[in-house]
Amino acid sequence: MTTYHQEDKLACAGCGVKLQTESSDKLGYIPQAALAKNPAICQRCFRIKNYNEAASIAVDQDDFLRLLSGIANTQSLVVHIVDLFDFEGSLISGLQRFVGNNPVLLVVNKIDLLPKSINPNRILNWVQKQTKAQGLKVVDVVLCSAKRNIGFDRVIEAIGTHRGKRDVYVVGATNVGKSTLINRLIRDYSDLDRELTTSRYPGTTLDAVHIPLDDGNEIIDTPGIVYTHRMTEIVPREVLGALLPDKPIKQLVYQLNEGQTLFVGALARFDFIEGDRQSFSLYVSNALQVHRTKLERADELYETHKGEMLAPPSKEQLAEMPAWTRHRMTIKRGTDTDVFISGLGWIHINGSSGALIDVFAPKGIRVLQRDALI
Repeated sequence: MTTYHQEDKLACAGCGVKLQTESSDKLGYIPQAALAKNPAICQRCFRIKNYNEAASIAVDQDDFLRLLSGIANTQSLVVHIVDLFDFEGSLISGLQRFVGNNPVLLVVNKIDLLPKSINPNRILNWVQKQTKAQGLKVVDVVLCSAKRNIGFDRVIEAIGTHRGKRDVYVVGATNVGKSTLINRLIRDYSDLDRELTTSRYPGTTLDAVHIPLDDGNEIIDTPGIVYTHRMTEIVPREVLGALLPDKPIKQLVYQLNEGQTLFVGALARFDFIEGDRQSFSLYVSNALQVHRTKLERADELYETHKGEMLAPPSKEQLAEMPAWTRHRMTIKRGTDTDVFISGLGWIHINGSSGALIDVFAPKGIRVLQRDALI
């Protein structure tokens, strides 16, 4: 049986990307049996045309930035989707440089993961402050849950308000809910009896899927960017189910004395080095187990129980991941602070008395202090 590789010349009749049969999560995938069809279209275009379904495709950071470079020369509304649970990890750094004068609508997904008691206005104010601190100018911020269909009417309304006669570019990292928004836009705006158009960005061999709208404009669905500073990108695929929350996260509160340690499975470690007895609140997936021990026993506990009592990942899966690196942080007295671990969650510290802490996470994972979300 012949297998089509990326270097072969057969192209998708829908979006123009080279067809290949090896990787279903890469651009241009087509099942081997479908190659004989005329016209031959990739699985992604097939799903869009037949099932109103857009599938996520991912590219690495350099390719994605080259892809973004053409947006400034267009007249478009840029819809940037981020994950509230991994806000700093999924925000596209430097997006402002690439979009030029085009307006940016920030869609903040997965608000259903926060406790229902949290005031949405507090979340909105927090997002606006964090976004401004990152240097991103937005025309509007919309909170939603793609999975629970919360706030999506507001998203559609905001797109209609701000796009005018423009095309709509949808950008975002992987696992932020981009495909769900694309699917909703297709249902609300697109005439699926029309053929998919194709276009290639300047300076790159990557294609985006262009979905025609009823008014003659287009939704441009860009591939999801892979940020390796997110835990979700470096764990084995089998671990994602435990790592990604699928229901509201439960606050885990620990009263700690200095010299105590918390393990989040074998994914991260939190050491309370110095400070008065105080509470630390963890916000991680409910599927993850947290273990408390004395700091003096932490190294031994990890070496003895990693991949077993301290899991996930398993011992075999840990071998595929980077070794831990330490991040030392001083929590200033009188601050209300989160210690954020990209893709895993965060630890809230009410720093009324201050603290010295160490956080251990796989090398390359973004770990930082921020103003408290909750």
